[in-house]
Amino acid sequence: MNVIDRLISSGAVAIVRGPDQKTGQQIADAIVSAGLSCIEVTMTNPGAFEIITSLAKRDGVCVGVGTILDPADVLRAKNAGASFIVSPNTDPAVISATKSAGLLSIPGIASATDVAVALKAGADVLKLFPASTYGPGHLKALRDPFPGNIWCPTGGMTTTSVAEWFAAGASLVGLGGPLTKGGIGEIGNNVQGFLNAISAAKQIR
Repeated sequence: MNVIDRLISSGAVAIVRGPDQKTGQQIADAIVSAGLSCIEVTMTNPGAFEIITSLAKRDGVCVGVGTILDPADVLRAKNAGASFIVSPNTDPAVISATKSAGLLSIPGIASATDVAVALKAGADVLKLFPASTYGPGHLKALRDPFPGNIWCPTGGMTTTSVAEWFAAGASLVGLGGPLTKGGIGEIGNNVQGFLNAISAAKQIR
């Protein structure tokens, strides 16, 4: 199964942000143990590349690097074992570097102009960010002139809003803070809650 198929099959990519490397690793490990195997480790996490290397060695884990703003960081991500690159914005230089490295490109988009620029540069998945600001209606409106693309709304997801996003055309969702709500000890319950909501949303879409 290729990276895109793994992401779509999962229905979600978990976003790991921690105050230090140890906490980031604990968060990532807890998410994987709970059954969500597609992980984005952000560059803002201290020791991000070390965490990525650790995750990339685990069977069945699909790991990427997030908050990539500099094309120079793409190769570092690849060398650490990442298979996809995520950005909060649309930067053709980052997208081009990602594709040249043979990795999956997931840039952040917010407008029709962003979508057109991202697709022209070779983006594979379109990350609507911040999703909570725009809402499912915005995603549906963007899909009309740009059909046939893979969408990943990210930011402000809840278990109750997941169904609306999938109904609006999401192929998967990005999950960060909601997974760590209540602390590391609650990650398992939080992950399971979202996986259940995603499974239900896919069935009724």
